[in-house]
Amino acid sequence: MIQDLINLFYPNICQICDTELFKNQNVICTNCVNELPITNFHLDNENSVKKVFYGRVPIENATSLLIFRKKGSVQKLIHSLKYRGHQEIGAYLGKWLGEELAATESYSNIDLVIPVPLHKKKLRARGFNQVEEFGKHISAALNIPYVDDVLLKKSFSSTQTLKTRLARWGNIEESFILINSDKIKNKHILLVDDLITTGATLEACSDVLLQAENTKISIATMAFTG
Repeated sequence: MIQDLINLFYPNICQICDTELFKNQNVICTNCVNELPITNFHLDNENSVKKVFYGRVPIENATSLLIFRKKGSVQKLIHSLKYRGHQEIGAYLGKWLGEELAATESYSNIDLVIPVPLHKKKLRARGFNQVEEFGKHISAALNIPYVDDVLLKKSFSSTQTLKTRLARWGNIEESFILINSDKIKNKHILLVDDLITTGATLEACSDVLLQAENTKISIATMAFTG
C-alpha cells in the first residue's frame, strides 16, 4: 500500500522511453528490452570484443551485453547511469549479463570480479563508480567475490567523452597501479567496465593485473561501440 502511494507521486518509469512501468517490470519496459541490440558475444569466444585485444594483451574471454550506437537506447542508458545517478541501470545490466555468463561454460572458472576504477577525485565528484553495481551483480550471479581494492587509478584526467580515440589512448597510458596483489595471485579475473571503444583502458588495467603471479584476464562490459 505504501509502495503504491510512492508510485503515485514518484512513478517508476522506463529508463529508455520514459513510460510508466507495470508492477512486473523493472528499470526498462518490455517493449524497450525487446528492441535492445543484444550481442550474445559470450556464446562466441572469437567475437568482436576479443578481437580488439589481439596482439595487445592476452585475454581468455571477452564479451559485451549490448551494442552502443550514438543517439541510441544504449547510449541513453549509460548516460543516465553515469551522469544522472541511476545506479539501478548498472544493477539491471549486471544481473542480466551475470545470468548469461553463469550458464556459459567458458566463464565457469572465473575466480573474482574487478571493476575498472575511477580516480578518487572523480569518484568524489560523481559519488559512485558507475561499474560497481554492474560488477557486484555479475559476481553474485557467478557466486564469486567482487574485489575493488587491488587496482587503483593514479592519475586524474578530465572526461574522455569529447576526446579523439588517439588522445584517449595516450591519456590512459601508465595511469593504473596494483596493490594487494596477493588477492589475485593464481586467479582468473573478470575485469568489468561500462563501455569499450578502443580498448585502451581495459588493456592498461589488464597489463597491471597481469603483473601478479599466474593471473588470467577475461573481460565483460555493458556495451561495445562496434
